[in-house]
Amino acid sequence: MNDMRPSWAAEPGAKSDAAFGHPPPGGIGEIVLEVENLTVQFRTEEGLVQAVRGVDIDVRAGETLGIVGESGSGKSVTMLAVMGLLPRTARITGSIRLRGQEIMAMSTKEARRIRGSKVAMIFQDPLTALNPCHRVGDQIAEMVHSHHPEFSDRAVSSRAAELLELVGIPQPGLRARQFPHEFSGGMRQRAMIAMAIANDPDVLIADEPTTALDVTIQAQILEVMRTVQEHTGTAIVFITHDLGVIARMASRVHVMYAGRGVEMGSVLDVFANPLHPYTRGLLNSLPRAGIHTERLVPIAGSPPSMLHPPTGCAFHPRCPIVRPECSSGEPPPMAAVASEVAGSSRLSACLFADELVADAWAAR
Repeated sequence: MNDMRPSWAAEPGAKSDAAFGHPPPGGIGEIVLEVENLTVQFRTEEGLVQAVRGVDIDVRAGETLGIVGESGSGKSVTMLAVMGLLPRTARITGSIRLRGQEIMAMSTKEARRIRGSKVAMIFQDPLTALNPCHRVGDQIAEMVHSHHPEFSDRAVSSRAAELLELVGIPQPGLRARQFPHEFSGGMRQRAMIAMAIANDPDVLIADEPTTALDVTIQAQILEVMRTVQEHTGTAIVFITHDLGVIARMASRVHVMYAGRGVEMGSVLDVFANPLHPYTRGLLNSLPRAGIHTERLVPIAGSPPSMLHPPTGCAFHPRCPIVRPECSSGEPPPMAAVASEVAGSSRLSACLFADELVADAWAAR
């Protein structure tokens, strides 16, 4: 083997602080993933479903970006497009660049080469994502072998045990020889994380990885992901509807509604001063520690059908501050909100974001 091999392949069982391809992160780095004007449509018997409509996202090395929104807002479809896992019937336009390389222009073979290597995904249900007929260690080893066929079985098996240890599974050598049904739900999710980071991806996409777990196990899984990021320096895109998870894990948050981005900024700024009525509705519908209220305030109405999304701002049928101009023309894009009160680098798709800034200042 030459000197370009990963350090984990040097000696079976050898461990070091540099056991992964990335150095420990020293902060937020360069942009590793750029999604620009992404649209995804599906042809159905009822008509054309406009699942994603002009989404722009950027993710930097070492950061965790949270993507939140109601079911059907386009969160998962956006990231499945990044992974190249949408069906061939999907109509996809726009640009997806990984470290400056255009993914949309890649051949199927080239896309398969980076999937699981440069960008990887942790799925919501590990019980269906893991093959019940193969040992857990063999499945992790297969992830490595598929991208590094030159490495020995012994080196790859050692890597699998090392990964299981990293994600907090006790007796990793023994557990690697067991089948998924012998793992608890939390341990299966840890094994999924181990598989996802097996090849040191630049971007790790976590699609609701804690939804099916109880609160205690959720906290453990979130801590595992934080440890993984400290070791690898990878960027994490965390898809969830749980704003509490975003508050704990993410540095920035991208709020989606009806297939579009409606607000983006640092978690602290967005949670303190939401500048889109939809974001305010999400936050107002949550119980808060130390604040007594008789009833939570839900968002009125229901999300729109993506077969026929509303004209103008898609949220206007449910918006408490709707104006006539909200329902006409093209959907407003996210634009910078220039205000010290708004916080740094704030983007909002609301035509009246400046008024929401004033409301936030008055509330203070």
